[in-house]
Amino acid sequence: MRETHDYSVGPLAFFAGALIGVGIALLLAPYSGEETRSRLREYAGRAKDDLIERGREAKATFDTAVERGRESFDSVKERGKQAYEAGMGAVREGGRR
Repeated sequence: MRETHDYSVGPLAFFAGALIGVGIALLLAPYSGEETRSRLREYAGRAKDDLIERGREAKATFDTAVERGRESFDSVKERGKQAYEAGMGAVREGGRR
């Protein structure tokens, strides 16, 4: 059973749509070349800031998931130790009888 998670489809589709939109906007822009370039720089700056923020959010989500995984592992490990010790204690008690 193979399970894959592809989280890059959403952002990739977003950027592909953005590029297509920019291309159409350039073809139909009622602004001068200088004003169009200025608007594009502003748009690119906002897109960059948004991308950085989404990266931070993704990192925070990943870090949280890793920490929860560690806590779960430690909990299961501790329960395993306790079960092992209880089993060994039962074996020792059984050997004394």
